[in-house]
Amino acid sequence: MTAKPIPDVSTIEELSRGWQERGIRHVVFELPDMHGMARSKIVPLSRWEQFARDGLRMIGVMTTVDSGTNLVPGTYQSEERNYGDAVLRPDLTTAAVVPWLDASARVICDAFWPDGSPVESAPRYVLRRVLERLAALGYRAHTAIEYEFYLFQDLLSKEPVFDRLHIFHTQRNVACPVPLQIMDLLPELGLQMLTCNCEYGPGQYEITYDAEDALTAGDYGYTFKNGVKMIARRLGYHATFMTRPFLDQSSSGAHVHLSLRDANGRNAFLDTNDRHGLSSLAYHFIGGLIQHMPGALALLAPTPNCYRRYLHHSFAPVNLSWGLDDRTALIRVKNTGDAGTHVENRAPSSMSNPYLALAATVAAGLLGLEEEAVPPALAEGPAEEHEAFAPLPATLEEALQHLEADTALRDLLGMQFTEIFIKTKRQELERRGDYVRQRLQAAELEWEEQEYLADF
Repeated sequence: MTAKPIPDVSTIEELSRGWQERGIRHVVFELPDMHGMARSKIVPLSRWEQFARDGLRMIGVMTTVDSGTNLVPGTYQSEERNYGDAVLRPDLTTAAVVPWLDASARVICDAFWPDGSPVESAPRYVLRRVLERLAALGYRAHTAIEYEFYLFQDLLSKEPVFDRLHIFHTQRNVACPVPLQIMDLLPELGLQMLTCNCEYGPGQYEITYDAEDALTAGDYGYTFKNGVKMIARRLGYHATFMTRPFLDQSSSGAHVHLSLRDANGRNAFLDTNDRHGLSSLAYHFIGGLIQHMPGALALLAPTPNCYRRYLHHSFAPVNLSWGLDDRTALIRVKNTGDAGTHVENRAPSSMSNPYLALAATVAAGLLGLEEEAVPPALAEGPAEEHEAFAPLPATLEEALQHLEADTALRDLLGMQFTEIFIKTKRQELERRGDYVRQRLQAAELEWEEQEYLADF
């Protein structure tokens, strides 16, 4: 993806005719940012064909801002380019009518500079880059992301839509209309829904959908997260993918389920002659995941809040382990003995960007293939109980240090992208630190006033 794509004018015109017949009046040009948030411009349908053909300009910093939309210095796309424009070019395969918006369609866009070169910090580009290298080895990734999230009555009160902790409880599955609306509406954007149930936390849900090729899976993860929030808001509720909104309740994960398919569509992870049903390719992929996970974790758990999730006895990983159908392991191998055999990366947090979660998972495993990495001994019994496995990084800063040092992983993801990502995350950590220090100083002064002001 080194130059801008040639627009398919016939498809653009066909979409225009179809949307006119359905009464569509607006088209949303969406760009997924560094955090998986939708950044967009809305155009009238009368201008759709022009912008789809020629591109739509947007300031080029939108994939480098931090989680508060603050500019990050030294990220190649701000002051270095005089805060100039990038050009959004729609991927026409993502075009769809949006059921929760009035008379509106949307397209997911790739970002290019005016000279046709790609914006390397765009998460969709990062995933494409990794998948192209995987394709050069003769494989494609078949994958899906399994999201958990919380539903509140409203943002201000943070009151969950149900209380107590009865997972799979039928009454709580339908405690509010949002989950069934999600199941009904998201298929209109291509997602084939599988299951919906309440989870361990009060107001916590998990909704799953079918696996796809990795780029489509990234688009679906992005669509799912933004769709859930929009549907909830439309119905008067608030949905959040914040990993741990309550310190005393369950965290929300985003497990990545993945297998590799060869050129004939066969599952390359399956070997029925192996005692665990796994091919040598699968073992190398698992070895790469474990070896490169310390650095990859920065993308899978990209905020300080994410690291509150990795606790013993919480069904979240705590170490660099793998196990057969083991929910306490980092890599849970679902060796079903058939074409469904796959690995589940249980590290990703629900706050992770779906494109980057997939890129990091595929990249780590791909490096394992190229390096012929050998995984550690298989865990016998719950993996979280094994002291022989090295611990996961305990903080975002620790994970960023590992990412900084993992040159093979950085090269595959893109050196410029990883430099931007690291700078962005460190700015967020600095802002968080400033906030905490100010609050601490205020609390200290409040105590001193109560202790001293009246009597001294």
